[in-house]
Amino acid sequence: MVRVVCCKLEIVFLITNNNYRMKKADIQKMESQSRQSFTYATHDIQDYRQSWRIFRIMAEFVEGYSFLSTLKNEITIFGSARFSQDDPYYIIARELGKMLGEKGHTIITGGGPGIMEAANRGAHDAGAESVGLNIQLPFEQILNAHTTKSASFNYFFTRKVMLTSPATAFVCFPGGFGTMDEFFEVVDLCELGMMQSVPIVLVGSSYWNPLLEFLRKSCCATGSITEEQIDKIHVVDTAEEAYILLQDVEDRPHDPNMVLHQFSQDGNIEWKVFRIMAELVEGFEFLVNMKEDITVLGTKHIPKDSHYYSDAEKLGKQLVDHGFSVVTGGKYGIAEAVNKGAYEAGGASYGLGMDVGGHRELNPYLTQSMLFRFAFTRKLIVTAPSKGFVFFPGGFGTLHQLFEVLTLIQTKKMAKRPIILYDREFWQPLHEFIKTTMVHDVGTVSDEDDELYQIVDSVEAIHKILGEAPEESKQFTMHWDDETAAHYKQ
Repeated sequence: MVRVVCCKLEIVFLITNNNYRMKKADIQKMESQSRQSFTYATHDIQDYRQSWRIFRIMAEFVEGYSFLSTLKNEITIFGSARFSQDDPYYIIARELGKMLGEKGHTIITGGGPGIMEAANRGAHDAGAESVGLNIQLPFEQILNAHTTKSASFNYFFTRKVMLTSPATAFVCFPGGFGTMDEFFEVVDLCELGMMQSVPIVLVGSSYWNPLLEFLRKSCCATGSITEEQIDKIHVVDTAEEAYILLQDVEDRPHDPNMVLHQFSQDGNIEWKVFRIMAELVEGFEFLVNMKEDITVLGTKHIPKDSHYYSDAEKLGKQLVDHGFSVVTGGKYGIAEAVNKGAYEAGGASYGLGMDVGGHRELNPYLTQSMLFRFAFTRKLIVTAPSKGFVFFPGGFGTLHQLFEVLTLIQTKKMAKRPIILYDREFWQPLHEFIKTTMVHDVGTVSDEDDELYQIVDSVEAIHKILGEAPEESKQFTMHWDDETAAHYKQ
């Protein structure tokens, strides 16, 4: 039994050894969700102080990590739900699931149709553990019939954390915005040292090579990604090639110094669950105080003499002049430039940073800030609805946040709002990949989906899209939060 006391409410979670093979109960839960889905709840503009929401999220964390702790030697497979059984990628995914299952691996997927069904089906054919982590979407998502264990989630956020939790390897088949989100998050966590480095295999060279070319052409040129980081990613075309890379991977002890590691030991949930809860409560409270905010994201690897830095600083100033506040990751590069422009214009300048091992990375141009110890709670707050999102050039982190927002809007977890990509030269290769490869070649996103964002080349064009904030929001009294003020007085 775990007892949690928060906001004068006492909630008791009973943690039991539930039998996760009860698929009928899972399906009934999903049917109930389809009638009243709460999956959007943490990504909608509302009063975040509703205490029940925090406890519902934490219950899913407890259940989810308890569930994952029962799995061994797992390999997680991502890919589109839209592939039919006669599609070559479906056939390859089924073959790979079977080969890995015969080797003794547990196969984890999102539990839906398409690639997920194929991988689960292959593992099931091999008599191996076949796991689905499912959520109810407004379309196309239903628990496939080839899982031996499954867990259903009310929240996109908690399910995503479970899907990108440490595994012995990750395999990505062609997919849509959701697959891109999952791929870039896993790569980002590995590069940040928040997840142990494991094999990442991309299946389908005709699909993935244009994306990798974008990373080399655009991201490496800005210094936000290195060639060595890209070279760590494996690209194959057959199940046999993927199997050769994955056949010998084994369970490894989770590094206790990493932010993301096992949350359950011997059936007992660790204290970190309560720290997550506290961070969520504080983060939601932080969000309530924001008004007419625009979130601006981009690489920290931009020098001050770069035109990107001067453009971002100009954007911060003009956003304030138009009645908006700004939200960034709180670090350097693009974040520092935007915060500097907003701060010096007398506006609200927010930063959402990370505290990694006690090491604080915040720029000095913040009127209010919050530091997170868990990457996934920070990401939830960073991608909470703003009046709009502006993405400057960036690396794995920027790309995973971009595709997170696109996925939330595409799956109707977040109402549609402006998503602006700054600098056509940088973003055009990615746009061509989405339009040509994803939309027309494999059909993993629709024609309407590539219209969810706009690419611009000037700060003035950004303001034309965003417009003006309401007059009453333009009044702001600048103040430093005590923690940030104390830090910069040192």
